[in-house]
Amino acid sequence: MTKTAERRPVGKVAVRPVQAPPPAGDRRRRRLADQARAYGFLLGGLICFALFSWYPAIRAVVIAFQKYTPGSSPEWVGTANFTRVWHDPEFSAAWRNTLTFTLLALLIGFAIPFVMALVLNELRHAKAFFRVVVYLPVMIPPVVSALLWKWFYDPGAGLANEALRFLHLPTSNWSNGADTALISLVIVATWANMGGTVLIYLAALQSIPGELYEAAELDGANLLQRIRHVTIPQTRFVILMLMLLQIIATMQIFTEPFVITGGGPENATVTVLYLIYKYAFLYNDFGGACALSVMLLVLLGAFSAVYLRLTRSGEEDA
Repeated sequence: MTKTAERRPVGKVAVRPVQAPPPAGDRRRRRLADQARAYGFLLGGLICFALFSWYPAIRAVVIAFQKYTPGSSPEWVGTANFTRVWHDPEFSAAWRNTLTFTLLALLIGFAIPFVMALVLNELRHAKAFFRVVVYLPVMIPPVVSALLWKWFYDPGAGLANEALRFLHLPTSNWSNGADTALISLVIVATWANMGGTVLIYLAALQSIPGELYEAAELDGANLLQRIRHVTIPQTRFVILMLMLLQIIATMQIFTEPFVITGGGPENATVTVLYLIYKYAFLYNDFGGACALSVMLLVLLGAFSAVYLRLTRSGEEDA
């Protein structure tokens, strides 16, 4: 007689009761608590922006309509500061030099980073090394960089003229010549600031799908045609944004003329920001400095609005 195996009862699976959703009031309170925590984390940044960015900007607009010197009570003068600055002989020279510098920086300093990014993107070896080399000038403090270039441009024992003498070529006054000072500063600014732009372009180039280049090669496109029909259209947004940022930055050039040329020779490198510095710290005229700052703010704001409007319209048409 065989014994039948004892069957054990199968354990029952515990079924959790379906919980009813929390009341609407609880959900609302939880959402408000989450938002309060988020704004609490943002509060520190908002306070810093308010104290060190927004308040000085608003204060500068107010001072632009006042006669103000530190230690004395301000006096409202209306648009007298703007009128006085407008008739300053250095006013036209500063704007002319700033606009010329911006144009030269676009012609020289805008294409070079894009070309260097294209070259770095095609490298197969030592990519990290060359990226560090390209970005190295950005890590140098701007004043130190300007002082190095000031020695480099020295008409006597400067490295630039020594190299020209070694090659039996005519030397130049570089930053000491009225005709060559501004272009010399453009070279300095391009060298010092292009590292970050190169890396941004390089990131944009590496995001382009390789299938587009393969299709272009199958269609018989050469290198220049691939750049024209694939690379530039795919990086168009980045190019337009960097162009806007470069124009805004070059319109506010200050360190190079301040350290290298001091606005000379013959006011050939006096820029708008350098003139603002002179009004505030040399003439002790903070009302005039703020009035000139407001003019620059209005110009850059209007230009940015028109530029973004035109580029957005062009993208919609495309």
